[in-house]
Amino acid sequence: MRAFLGAIGAIAGKDLRAELRAKETISAMLLFAVLATLIFSFALELDRAARETAVSGVLWVTLVFAGMLGLNRSIGQEKDRGSFDGLLLAPIERSAIYFGKMLANLALMLIVGLVMIPLFTVLFSFVLFKPALVGVMILGIIGFAAVGTLLASMTVHTRAREMMLPILLLPVALPVVMASVRATTDILADQPPDMWIMWPQMLLAYDVIFLAIAYMLFDYVVEE
Repeated sequence: MRAFLGAIGAIAGKDLRAELRAKETISAMLLFAVLATLIFSFALELDRAARETAVSGVLWVTLVFAGMLGLNRSIGQEKDRGSFDGLLLAPIERSAIYFGKMLANLALMLIVGLVMIPLFTVLFSFVLFKPALVGVMILGIIGFAAVGTLLASMTVHTRAREMMLPILLLPVALPVVMASVRATTDILADQPPDMWIMWPQMLLAYDVIFLAIAYMLFDYVVEE
C-alpha cells in the first residue's frame, strides 16, 4: 500500500511540477473560464431575473468546459512525447497512474473553481463564498475528474481525441453536472439544507462508484 500511494504521489507531483514550470494548461483553463464568464455576464446584463436563474448553470458549464481543456492536454501531451508509454512500462500498478493523473487534474480544476468564485461574485452580484457551495464544488469536480481522466486515457490512442473526449465525457458526466447545478441553485437561493442535501449525497455516491470502476478498468482501458 505504501508503494502504491508513493507512486500516486510521484505521478501527481510530476504533473503538477511540470505544469508549474510551463503553465500552459492552467493558463488556457483560466483564460477560457474568465472569457466565458465575461461573455455570459454581458449577455445576461439587462435581465436580472435571467441572471439569477442562470448563474448556477453558467458556473458549472464554464467549469466543465475549462476542465475538458485540461483533461485533453494532461495525457495527450505525454502520449505525443512518448512518456505515457514509459509510465505504462514502469514497475507499478497501472491504477496508480490513473489516480496520480486524476489528482493532478483535480488540483487544476480546483484552482479554476477557486478563481471563478470571486469572479462570479463580482460579475453576477451573487455571494458565492459559502461553505456549502465550496463543498458541492469539490464533490462535483472530483466526480468530473474521475470519469474524465478515465475517458481521456481511453481516447488518447485515437486520432481525433480532442473531438472524442467531449462526445464520450458529457453524457457520462451528466449526472454530476445536473446534481451540482441543482445543489448550487438551492444553496444560492438560501434554501434550508433538507431541501438540497440529497444532491451532495448523490455526488458522493457517484464519486465513489466511478473511482471504483476506474480502479478496476484502467488497466484494460490503456491497452492498445
